[in-house]
Amino acid sequence: MREKKRLCWIAEELYSYHLREVRCWAHDKLKVIKMKNSGLVVFLGIVLLFGFTACQGRPVLTEPIYEDQSLIVRLAVDQTIGSGHSHPATMTTQEMATVLSGMIIEEPSRVLPSLPLPGQRNEPPRHPAFTAAEIDLLAPLLVKGLSSAKPEEIVTFYWITQQPPPNDQVTSGGIFVEDDKFHFILGNYRSPTRYPPDAETMQSLDGRSNPLQPLVPQEASLTFHPETALVASEQGVLKNPFRAKRREIAVLFKQLTSNTPDTVHEPH
Repeated sequence: MREKKRLCWIAEELYSYHLREVRCWAHDKLKVIKMKNSGLVVFLGIVLLFGFTACQGRPVLTEPIYEDQSLIVRLAVDQTIGSGHSHPATMTTQEMATVLSGMIIEEPSRVLPSLPLPGQRNEPPRHPAFTAAEIDLLAPLLVKGLSSAKPEEIVTFYWITQQPPPNDQVTSGGIFVEDDKFHFILGNYRSPTRYPPDAETMQSLDGRSNPLQPLVPQEASLTFHPETALVASEQGVLKNPFRAKRREIAVLFKQLTSNTPDTVHEPH
């Protein structure tokens, strides 16, 4: 009888021991599952954040202003730039021409200068972004776009420069006005229209749907003449931290046009 009770006691102890082990095992597994779920939540949050910023990077094209085979001017909503612009904005064609003529490109210095392609202009490293003929065509269209734009819209342009085939090049970007500041974003400057597809997606970028996005790496920098009309570039970054790094300058255009009645030309 005693032996039977002893065996029952041993069996109960073994049962209790294994039950505790099972509980500990289940508790540890639950902690692992919770940790995995927490990691999954963090991962999904990161994915959603990058997805949100990626979606923000693609503007929504709204109203067309002008379009032909080589030049497209449209209004667009770009959340990375923000809203609340001083639109519709009133500028004269002469004021716009004055501002555009002050846009200056600075090419990086090279040990061995590259030879110009057939039909390509041979220019110094620092030169105007637009020729007089290009300004005559583009200025009135941008003026029309600003007069039609809503506070949440910007004016974009996509311009194919006709070079000897297959060397067509694209200059594209966008403009908007905030108070007395004229903002100019240069997405592409003479970027080739024939370029390899994206390494990750294996798809070619369509610059017409996103004129602010560079089609190829951009080496040239953008500045303005006279420099006294420039606004500190840090203001735009602090105002909107989600804004991607772009070639963007802001110009005090009212001060510029009041002080310079004639078109500004960069000295050579």
